[in-house]
Amino acid sequence: VNNCIGFSNYKFFLLFLAYSLLYCLYIAATVFKYFIKYWTGELTNGRSKFHILFLLFVAIMFFVSLMFLFGYHCWLVSRNRSTLEAFSAPVFQNGPDKNGFNLGFVKNLQQVFGEEKKLWLLPIASSQGDGHFFPMRALSEARNPLLTNEEQWEEDGIDEEPQGSGEASSLAIERET
Repeated sequence: VNNCIGFSNYKFFLLFLAYSLLYCLYIAATVFKYFIKYWTGELTNGRSKFHILFLLFVAIMFFVSLMFLFGYHCWLVSRNRSTLEAFSAPVFQNGPDKNGFNLGFVKNLQQVFGEEKKLWLLPIASSQGDGHFFPMRALSEARNPLLTNEEQWEEDGIDEEPQGSGEASSLAIERET
C-alpha cells in the first residue's frame, strides 16, 4: 500500500484485515469437512479433490499472512504509532521520542476507532480529530531538558504556567501540496 494508509483510513484498513481474517477462517472451516473426506477416501470425484486441497491451503496461507500483518498493526495502534513512526521516531522540540503520541492503551484505541465502542467494528468514520492536530502525552519535568535546569529559568526571568499532568498538548503538522 506504500503510504496510502493514513489518518483518514487507518480504521478501515484494520477492519479490512480483521474481516479478511474472519473470511479466511470461515472458508477453511467450511472446507475442512471435505478435506477430511478426501483423506478418508470418501470423495469419488477426482476434480473436486484438487479444488478442496487448493482452497483449504490458500485459505490457511492467507490467514497466517494476514494474522501477522493484523497483529503488527494492532500492536502499532496500541502504541498510537503509524508504520513510519515505528521505523523512525517523530522529532519534537526536545528531540526524537518514539512514544510521543502514546496516550495509554484505551486512549490510543479511541484515537483510531472513536469514543463510541458500538461503532468500532463498523466501517463508519468515527476517528477522533481532524488529521492536523494530534494529542501528545504530557512531558514530565524530569524528561524536558528546558525544565531540568532551574537556574536557567531564574536567569532568563521567564515565567510560564506549567501544564497539568492530565492535559495533553497538541502538535500541528502541515503538509506542502
